[in-house]
Parts: sequence; C-alpha cells; structure tokens
Amino acid sequence: MWLVTGATGHVGNVLVRNLLERGEKVRALILPGESRESIIGLNIEAFEGDILNLDAVFQSMRGVKGIFHLAGVISIMPGANPFVRKVNVDGTKNILRAAMENGIKKLVYTSSIHAIQRVEHGVIDERVPYDMENPYGAYDRSKAEATLDVLNAAHAGLEAFVACPTGVIGPYDFRGSMMGAVIHDAATAKPTLYVDGAYDFVDVRDVADGLIAAAEHGRRGESYILSGQKISVRYLLETVREITGKHFFQMKIPFDVAKFAALFTPMYYELAKATPRFTPYSLEVLQSNSNISHAKATRELGYSPRSLFESIKDTVKWFLEKK
Repeated sequence: MWLVTGATGHVGNVLVRNLLERGEKVRALILPGESRESIIGLNIEAFEGDILNLDAVFQSMRGVKGIFHLAGVISIMPGANPFVRKVNVDGTKNILRAAMENGIKKLVYTSSIHAIQRVEHGVIDERVPYDMENPYGAYDRSKAEATLDVLNAAHAGLEAFVACPTGVIGPYDFRGSMMGAVIHDAATAKPTLYVDGAYDFVDVRDVADGLIAAAEHGRRGESYILSGQKISVRYLLETVREITGKHFFQMKIPFDVAKFAALFTPMYYELAKATPRFTPYSLEVLQSNSNISHAKATRELGYSPRSLFESIKDTVKWFLEKK
C-alpha cells in the first residue's frame, strides 16, 4: 500500500487515480475538514490527519511500503508567511522522521521548479541549486528548505527522490488552480484580461506518471524536473478559442501597468478573501526564464510529456462537462 499526502489536490488526486489503475492500494492522508470532492468514488483508504501532527503521521504509515508526499501550502502573495513555512517545512520534517523510524522503503517528494535558484539566462536543469534565500516568495523558500531536508534524509539512508514540476495544468482540477481558472474562464467565454508573458506548463497526468516513474526507476537522493513546454498566455487563450470555437473578449494589459496595479492587488485579495491570481509574484514568473529541461527525467525515468494542445483540449473538455 502507498501513502499519499495531499491526495485531494490537483496532482494528488490524479496520482491516486493512476496508482489505482495500476492495481496499487492507496491510503490517502486527508486534512480534517478538507473537501473530498476530488476523490469521491475512488477505492482508497481514507486516513484523517494533519502532517503537523506527528502522532497522526506515524499512524498513517502503518503497513505502507512507500510514500508520495505532496501535502503543502501554495502561496503567490508577497511577504513572509510563517504558516506556509510551518506546513511545507515542519510538515515535511514530520514525514521524514516517521518514514525513517518506520523503515519505509521509498519516499517521493513533490517539490517545485520554484524551489530552484532563478537563472536569468540559459537552461534550467537539475544542476542549478535549490535556493533557501530566494527573494521572490515564502513558498519558494519553504519548498527549497523542505527539499534540502529530503535530500539530507536520502544521504542518511532513506530511499528518497525529489520531483520538481513546472506549471501544472490539466483535467481533474477540482479546486480551480490559478491557470485552471484562466482556462475555465476562456472555455466559458468570459471576458479575459491577460499580461504578455510565457511559462513552462506540464500536464498533471504526466506529472503523476513522473512521480510513479521516480519511485520505480529513480536514484536515491536525485532530483528530477518534470517540465512540459513553454507557451505564452496569449497562445493558451487562442488555443482555448480554437478548441471551443467561441470568441470572447481579450485585452492585453501593458506590463508596466500590470506591475503598478499588482502593488495593490494583494490587499484586495486579503480583504475579499479571493484566490490570488494577479500579484507581483505571478508577474515575475511570467517574465522569468522558463527555458527548463526535463532531459534527465526522460533519460533516467522514461518521462515523456504529451503536447500541451492535448492538455488544454482535455482540460477544456473536463471543465465544460463538469459545469
């Protein structure tokens, strides 16, 4: 049996589906009070617990052969965020401690491309170090710190592997990720404002396959970037329009205007309790170097991401059928 933390999330619920399709048994560690919409009807063992509760973490690992650790908090808001660090770093420390003391055979940690040091030019690959001093956001720093803890545990003997996905899109996006919301709005012909920029996006199903491949073929203490293809926001919107055949209002906001406006949007998101989309962090990502290589994952894991046109098409179909 595999333990999956963060099983109700976008990558998590797709990973659970893939494991079940392979005939694996799955125990899902689910935060108390968390929506289980994404895993309803799946033949899993649900275990309610918090990764910040060490006793619950120990109990969740009884009888499992390996762990896929995905639980964490994502934030694109500026400034320090002690809660983000507490969950992402301290929660991971609990997972590692319990795994080592329980003699767990394998652990695959889902880190992030944003844990890796920013590189202005050239190719970003696994030779670029993790950056705990990253100035761009608390999330990036927390994922870098947690990743280094995982690698230290691997050096101490835990059969642990790290996977770093890029921008994840795809079906089964029950919670409506930031880019999922953009695709959903375009698919339903809602007026769309966008900023010129591009990033590397990858299909959630390919990320799930990559995590499983890391467990099966990865080398202890190694990191694997799970990237896809670099596309512009304009290309993504035009692809949705081509798929649906629906025309919708689009307006490109000049980057300097967007940058100025983003100084005030974090306050709005906090007051309105809305999901952040448009912040200084998200603008920085769209303007950053996204020449990201998955050559190592392809070479060592057999990782082969599908075309993003297929990903966008399947995502649009899923959102429209779910309406």
